[in-house]
Amino acid sequence: MIRVMVVEDHPLLIQGLRRVLEEEPDLKIVAEATTGEDAVRLAIELVPDVILMDINLRGKNGLQATHEIKQTYAVDETAIIILTAYNDDEQMLHALRAGASAYYPKEVQPSELIPAIRAVTQEHYLIHNKVFTKAEAHRWLLTEMEKLTVAPDVSSEPFTPLSPREMEVLALTTKGASNKEIATILNISRQTVKNHMSSVLRKLGVEDRTQAAVLALRRGWVRIEDSNAPA
Repeated sequence: MIRVMVVEDHPLLIQGLRRVLEEEPDLKIVAEATTGEDAVRLAIELVPDVILMDINLRGKNGLQATHEIKQTYAVDETAIIILTAYNDDEQMLHALRAGASAYYPKEVQPSELIPAIRAVTQEHYLIHNKVFTKAEAHRWLLTEMEKLTVAPDVSSEPFTPLSPREMEVLALTTKGASNKEIATILNISRQTVKNHMSSVLRKLGVEDRTQAAVLALRRGWVRIEDSNAPA
């Protein structure tokens, strides 16, 4: 049984989603939230398998809630599908960077949404209705972010201020590894991984791990063709 939480503040849309999901024998709605704050609280309390998340919410918006949920130790494996009335590629990039696994306009057909819910529980990503593995989605995101020049042009100077362990964490990040996977590979705690990543972001002067990965690739620290899924 796939446990689903719906985050939406429009009553008619909530009813429509409930009706669609209740027709599927392997899907069960375990919670509904109408604000970003409630979404974060219920996600931490219930740890659903999938969250259907609106963006335009009162208070904390859906992207902020998504990022907060995915940064929470207990909920970082919950998959989030963004459903929005504002459907454009740039916002989709923001959603994926925040931690979403898929992004759909609210007029999405049940024939597309239901398979997507099942797919994201298998750690797959849906981008333009195409199924990606985590590593493939990560490479796609890096490529698209580079097109937007999210990281500044930098010198080709090979010197890096990062420690050897921070470089290991950064290298694994460019391969699409999660904090949990990095912790397992390096035999350290997830909190230690988060501490190293915070230090990496601070030293490189970037805002998130995607920008850090782009910067590492541009400096030649990691080759994008070598960015395969971690073992």
